Amino acid sequence: MNSALQQHHVLARLAAYFWSGNAIRSRSVSDLVRSGTVDIPALPARLVADWARDIASHLELSPGDVEALPLARARMRWPDYKHCVRAVSEWTHTLGLQDVLAPSDIALMACRGTKYHHDGAQYGSAAFCNLFLSEDQGLDLHFPSTGQRIPLSRGTVVIFDTGQPHAVIDRRSACFDVADFPAERDCTQVFLTWELPIENANVAQTLGIDFDIDPSTALLLDKEQVRLNGAPVNVSPDSGRWCETD
Repeated sequence: MNSALQQHHVLARLAAYFWSGNAIRSRSVSDLVRSGTVDIPALPARLVADWARDIASHLELSPGDVEALPLARARMRWPDYKHCVRAVSEWTHTLGLQDVLAPSDIALMACRGTKYHHDGAQYGSAAFCNLFLSEDQGLDLHFPSTGQRIPLSRGTVVIFDTGQPHAVIDRRSACFDVADFPAERDCTQVFLTWELPIENANVAQTLGIDFDIDPSTALLLDKEQVRLNGAPVNVSPDSGRWCETD
């Protein structure tokens, strides 16, 4: 069995269990990543300086950390915010997602790389749509199960399944390494992220999601999770490999 088929075989045995109303529902975990580049203006220097102060004094990001920045305050100093949102909305329309972006929850995030993880245990009912705002810092968004690497620069936009393992790593590295993010290196990435409802018919179709693939297990669960071959799994933060939970 070649590598591509092995990867597909592993992904086919994954299942995400998520809250749908008052019940847990099962679904497949998509290996599809939709990515592109939209034209957005460079960030105002005043806004970048404000974020840098906030990150240094409040977030104190360590390598691999992802934390939220105050979006409401940023919008006051960001005249092109609406342009950025409109650019992503127009891009999602090209994927057939219609107006799914407007009602979706949005947050402003900052990271110094990210360790490998999945978000299916907290956001199993959503897909993420991320717009990266920072200039190219030599970092890639890496999906280890599929081998996809997406170079991050201003205007990079992606949509992916929250149950799919991913990380932000150095472009020259094959995995996440704390040593790639020394204190003197400017490697902070700021991005907008939307939570797209996975049960939206257009979102599900865009990512190829199948629902109710394991209803008998879903009936027994009381929390969101991802399972591989029926066993709850997590992700190795350094390699992105699946491992059984404790």
